[in-house]
Amino acid sequence: MGFEKAGAERKLQLQELKCLRLEAYENSRLYKEKVRAMHDRNIKRREFRPRELVLLYNSRLRLMLGKLRSKWEGPYRVEKAEPYGVFHLRHPSSLHILKVNGHRLKLYHGEKMKDNKELEILLFADPPTEVD
Repeated sequence: MGFEKAGAERKLQLQELKCLRLEAYENSRLYKEKVRAMHDRNIKRREFRPRELVLLYNSRLRLMLGKLRSKWEGPYRVEKAEPYGVFHLRHPSSLHILKVNGHRLKLYHGEKMKDNKELEILLFADPPTEVD
């Protein structure tokens, strides 16, 4: 009789363990869905039109020395935009066309600044010091 009772107890424990495992799988799935949704919401969509000027991220910079060196190259002109974020770029001084992912690009605002004729120049000087 003790063996039957112990067997029944063990079957209940295994059933409970199976339910806990299934609940853990479901919680893990729900957590992953929430994290994926939050990640997708924070992704910046990069949409550039042809003839716009963009800067290209230099991914090889971490291999070079110089912490003050710019991470961005350019400006490049967008020649063609393909689906799935592929862009064809051309440097103004060459005929070579680059094919790059849109995540490596950002809009260049320098051309708009050139059109602005008014420019404010601030000159900074050292403050006067007292000499004894």
